[in-house]
Amino acid sequence: MRLAKYLAHAGVASRRAAERIIEQGRVRVGEEVVRDPARDVSEREVVTVDGATVKAQESGLAVYAVHKPAGVVSTASDPQGRPTVVDMVRTGERLYPVGRLDAPTTGLILLTNDGDLAYRLTHPSFEVPKTYRARVKKGPIPDRALRQLREGVRLDDGLTSPARARRVAPDEIELTIHEGRKRQVRRMFEEVGFPVASLQRVAFGSLALGALPAGSHRRLNRAEVAALTETAKARKPAAKRARPSGARH
Repeated sequence: MRLAKYLAHAGVASRRAAERIIEQGRVRVGEEVVRDPARDVSEREVVTVDGATVKAQESGLAVYAVHKPAGVVSTASDPQGRPTVVDMVRTGERLYPVGRLDAPTTGLILLTNDGDLAYRLTHPSFEVPKTYRARVKKGPIPDRALRQLREGVRLDDGLTSPARARRVAPDEIELTIHEGRKRQVRRMFEEVGFPVASLQRVAFGSLALGALPAGSHRRLNRAEVAALTETAKARKPAAKRARPSGARH
């Protein structure tokens, strides 16, 4: 297994972050400092990060669906002492969020112990769809605004990709995107003239929020994990096609 993937599977960091850790010279395989993320390692070799021994996860792949309430932050820890999504799932496993939702946004967020899967699910080059329900402050929403959302909205960091948008109420739109820019959904609605009053993510790839109550979580079964994994493999990553993911919406 490649070293960066080994660290990601061990829950040290996402694959991209693991690559940076390796390039900084913080990783040893045996007594050798290794700076090549593609270096192959076996289970028999001793891998350390900053002097601490790293072991690949033995419990297997774990993915949890969490219904994030407003006010909870999408990080493993928070220096301001706010509640985090990781605090909501106390299983003894080392978990971290798959992407982020900003504090006011509610809905579906995933936690996993597999950094490689998290990378594939969140990096925009894999085009994994994410669906949101946005209630706006100044409805009803006209057809003009729907067309803009569907065709792409000009933001300060460029034109968004075309989105799927449908009206579910006079002041509520269901929007599906596959990018990961910072606060993208809120910025899109602001740009078309209808600021968001409330925002909820209702689906991530093949997984829907469904009836999972706010503040609750559940571990995905094998079929659900397999479906997510296939979603993340469905498209080949395009070189420097989009900005890094992990953005808040």
